[in-house]
Amino acid sequence: MNTPEPEPYRDKDVRAGRNLPLSAPRRVMCDLLTFAKAIPTVPVQRDMRITDLVAVRDRLARARDAPGWCAIFTKAYGLMAGQYPELRRAYMAFPRPHLYEHPCSIASIAIERQYRGENAVFWGHLRAPEQQPLRELQAHLRRLKEEPIEKIGLFRRALLLGRLPRPLRRLAWWVALNSSGAKRAKRVGTFGVSVYSGLGAESLHQLTPLTGTLNYGVIQADGTVSVRIVYDHRVMDGATVARALACMEKVLNREILAELEQEARAQAA
Repeated sequence: MNTPEPEPYRDKDVRAGRNLPLSAPRRVMCDLLTFAKAIPTVPVQRDMRITDLVAVRDRLARARDAPGWCAIFTKAYGLMAGQYPELRRAYMAFPRPHLYEHPCSIASIAIERQYRGENAVFWGHLRAPEQQPLRELQAHLRRLKEEPIEKIGLFRRALLLGRLPRPLRRLAWWVALNSSGAKRAKRVGTFGVSVYSGLGAESLHQLTPLTGTLNYGVIQADGTVSVRIVYDHRVMDGATVARALACMEKVLNREILAELEQEARAQAA
């Protein structure tokens, strides 16, 4: 039996695609990446073992809502940066190249929200996470994820920025990143946190205009997890970041574990 010949390809059979305008959040992301690609960033990773911490948090989660891993790692980074001030510094090119060191950490957390039918990324700040209880950090993160976008000041400002013409947006970004070290920390934070391990994936080398950005992978059943920091090589060197990650593992297994154990005891009482 003869197989029929396939019909020849014809251009008219192909449906035309469509052009989509960039939304305000997408414009802001494009601007961020424009400045980020000029930063000489390098990732450093450490495989950590936090078995006891996982067990205590799971026990809390079974009884009631426990602090999320984002809050836990963000506080651990803040405590670590207290011992390694390099992680609170930023490279400033204006008016002459120098480093600025902020007195405390300000975490810039990437939050995915629905905006006009589109998955969009906004950034919320946690100021001095090392000084706040995990419960308060978790409550603030929940607010960033659930409260209407229009009620969150940083989200509103991001949308206003995204609606400006591109030259004005790029000027605003340059001013935020270069005009003043203190204002830079207030506007964009001292470090970033961008995680999607809850979706079973992880990023290996994120583009960022910040001195350091934290990312961690899926926490395994034996309590191991890969934790990485993408850092600005102009501010510090890889050995410093490697030592800082070793410090973070100790912080997770000491200070953070002690806080969760205290909450577990209070819960049992």
